[in-house]
Amino acid sequence: MEDNVQSTVVDTPEASESQSASSASSPESAELAELRQQKTDLQERLLRLQAEFDNFRKRTDRERMEFAEYAGEVTVRALLPTLDDFERALKAAGGVENELTRGIQLIYSRLLESLKKQGLEPIAAEGAQFDPHQHEAIGKLESVDYPDNSIVQEYQRGYRYKGRLLRPSMVQVAVNH
Repeated sequence: MEDNVQSTVVDTPEASESQSASSASSPESAELAELRQQKTDLQERLLRLQAEFDNFRKRTDRERMEFAEYAGEVTVRALLPTLDDFERALKAAGGVENELTRGIQLIYSRLLESLKKQGLEPIAAEGAQFDPHQHEAIGKLESVDYPDNSIVQEYQRGYRYKGRLLRPSMVQVAVNH
């Protein structure tokens, strides 16, 4: 004789609580997973915002430093025509020594030294090799007396301000053919 055992589901209060807990845990676990995902997303967003703010802070610090470093550039650029006028006046004197030319030379020297202390650097031109990054050729001289691409004459002096080109030298360049 065989025993036929059938399993029957007993509908007891404990069984129904266990069944409802497992079905209720499914929406709760989904909600918990969603909350965890939101937390992860918010943490990533916070990290990105912190990085963006740090980059912004560094960029504004760099811009502030550059502004402070080159704030005098506008003033120095405005004084360049005055330096040019002093140089022309001294050339026009033609080497004649008198009190007027000594006075002009003294004022020119003091102004140039003051501007050098602020960061102005004259660009050496006459006799140097032509460099298109520092010189502007406004004429050429065909000659075998000078090396090819050497600067024969400087018409207007060029300057750098704290390493940056402020104004290129206007020069005449020797060309050998």
